[in-house]
Amino acid sequence: MITKTEFLALYQKYMDGTCTPEEKKLMDSYRDEMLLQDDSWPYHNLNQHEVRNRVWQKLSDSREVHKQPYLGFRYKKWLRVAAVLVLAVLACILFITKQNWDKQPAITANQNNKKQQILPGTNKAYLTLANGTNIILDDAKNGEIAAGEGVKVTKAASGMLVYKFSKVNTAASVQQFNTITTPRGGQYKVVLEDGTLVWLNAASSIRFPQAFTGANRLVEITGEAYFEVAKSKTKPFLVKANGTQVEVLGTHFNVNAYNDDAGVTTTLIEGSVRMSNGKSVVLLSPGQQGVVAQNGASILVNKADTEESLAWINGYFIFRDESIVNIMKQVSRWYDVDVEYRDDVQLNEFGGTISKYKNITELLNNMQLTRTIHYKIEGRRVIIMK
Repeated sequence: MITKTEFLALYQKYMDGTCTPEEKKLMDSYRDEMLLQDDSWPYHNLNQHEVRNRVWQKLSDSREVHKQPYLGFRYKKWLRVAAVLVLAVLACILFITKQNWDKQPAITANQNNKKQQILPGTNKAYLTLANGTNIILDDAKNGEIAAGEGVKVTKAASGMLVYKFSKVNTAASVQQFNTITTPRGGQYKVVLEDGTLVWLNAASSIRFPQAFTGANRLVEITGEAYFEVAKSKTKPFLVKANGTQVEVLGTHFNVNAYNDDAGVTTTLIEGSVRMSNGKSVVLLSPGQQGVVAQNGASILVNKADTEESLAWINGYFIFRDESIVNIMKQVSRWYDVDVEYRDDVQLNEFGGTISKYKNITELLNNMQLTRTIHYKIEGRRVIIMK
């Protein structure tokens, strides 16, 4: 193998007719494997036509072109050299193209895998303090992260956010409200100052006072939250969500109040709750579910599927003959993707259980096995089709 400089010098001597017999043999032998040591560029993005033009242009630009008087033997000699160069360029094209074809499937597969590596959600949220300060909780270090009037906010080693109250009852502390918000692809767990545990699902929020100093313990939520309320015989715990109120003294329950769902659903696990919306009021017992439609109709009480309602806390998706639209709502929140439907697929129903910590493709592949839908992923968009 020779360098580009050596090749061009040899080429010029060949054109001038001053090559020695040994140099002519070198020129002829080199025509089938043209590879210049100090000449390279990323060929894998070029097609054959582009490669040919690139090689030819680089050779042409690299040499000094001397205009020669027209002579018949020079013209014939140029034809011989041109033939050598064409063969050399073609050899280079074939070599590069072969290398490109050999590598391309692996590159494409790797790129597709990267595009489809849509990972499940993690523990992350944003804490907005009463003074407007925002703290990214997944980035915050363990230990004390904020302090207010009689209240300290600490991030535990488990990632849980813990409020500690020093029993200072002041008018100022009553007005201090904080908000924890989870984005799509996030979830978070918090211990309020009274000891109540709250799990926030993806794309949800809870607004609460730093200290429960009034006659009740009132919080407001959007999205979905699970509560294990600390017992208090004198101070009821109230949850407001989309016009619906849930009142308890001490109990475990789940509230689903996403704006894009049909209504507000409260599932009672332990204890008792009073659920109200306008003039409609019901008492729920463990294992029951109250549903308020968005149109403000009366509250319907049904037997609850507690396993399905609490699946998100336990790390699963559980679907019981669920429409693909409702399934993909949960998927879009947890994996932070948008969903597009093509063809008439919205009425398809699916059932099953799968870990929500799997790659999104595993969940989609399981639905695709039914042969009622297909899917493709473009960036962070999932397209569902027949």
